[in-house]
Amino acid sequence: MITSLQKFDMLDESSATAIELERDFIRDTLEVLRGTGEISNDAFLDAGTIQGGLSLLLNLISQGISQDEAKIQLNSLKDRAIALENKYPGLDDKVEKIRK
Repeated sequence: MITSLQKFDMLDESSATAIELERDFIRDTLEVLRGTGEISNDAFLDAGTIQGGLSLLLNLISQGISQDEAKIQLNSLKDRAIALENKYPGLDDKVEKIRK
């Protein structure tokens, strides 16, 4: 999910659709990975915080959050994704393999 979050530089109304698509991709991918046993239920639940964070970011953008505040939220999500990768090594690769 680190790779997913690195896609976003500009965070404004114009990026809302891309963020929404990425959030939905992460949601669906995590369900597939859990269903196939490639990730544990704990990893699924922990990784869901990224999906939730993207939903929060979408809401904030729709409310007119400043670019600086949006960047802070995105950086927090990136830090969380790095922590998840450290806790569940290979999670980002598993997510990205589904994309291909």
